[in-house]
Amino acid sequence: MRAIVFISLMMLTAPFVYAQKDNRDLEQGNKLYKEQQFDKAAKAYEQALVKAPKNAIATYNLGNTLYRKNNAADAEKMFDATIENSDDKKIVSDAWYNKGVTMTQQKKLEESIEAYKQALRLNPADTLARENLVRALRELKKKQQQEQDEKKKKKDEQQKKKDQPKMTKQQVQQLLQALQEQEKKLQQKMQKMKIPSPSQPEKDW
Repeated sequence: MRAIVFISLMMLTAPFVYAQKDNRDLEQGNKLYKEQQFDKAAKAYEQALVKAPKNAIATYNLGNTLYRKNNAADAEKMFDATIENSDDKKIVSDAWYNKGVTMTQQKKLEESIEAYKQALRLNPADTLARENLVRALRELKKKQQQEQDEKKKKKDEQQKKKDQPKMTKQQVQQLLQALQEQEKKLQQKMQKMKIPSPSQPEKDW
């Protein structure tokens, strides 16, 4: 049974974890998980993995715990390890599903879509995986549309800049001549406004 369900805004259902007989660390981890003591639960699962590094149930439960601790990236790695190490079709299917959830949270929509598809290949009756797949496809389409709109907007702005009238060489020369003529007239006006200095008086001998 799964501990993670993606419903619209990544809501979670009540936690469930796989159990395994004769493994005290796993049992302790499951107990702590259900008590929502996720830091301690993670340590218990990690201890179980020290003793059995390829224990798929430990990696699966640790993945759920890390997700609860808002560590989707590391949770994803644990689900990958579960998929690699488990021969149990149900556990692998659930691991693909939970991986899809972690990928969705990380905004990796293409990868999450593939994960949900893998879950459905193993378990075609998985309605949650099917629902999440539909949502992820819808979100991806929305994202792609936004990207297309943004590209079109940018392209239109660039085209608008290109379409703006540019001055020809002749117009530039005419403008320069007009400025020079204006400056010349201004100088002439200032010359006329100058007060002549008085003549030097003759020396009085």
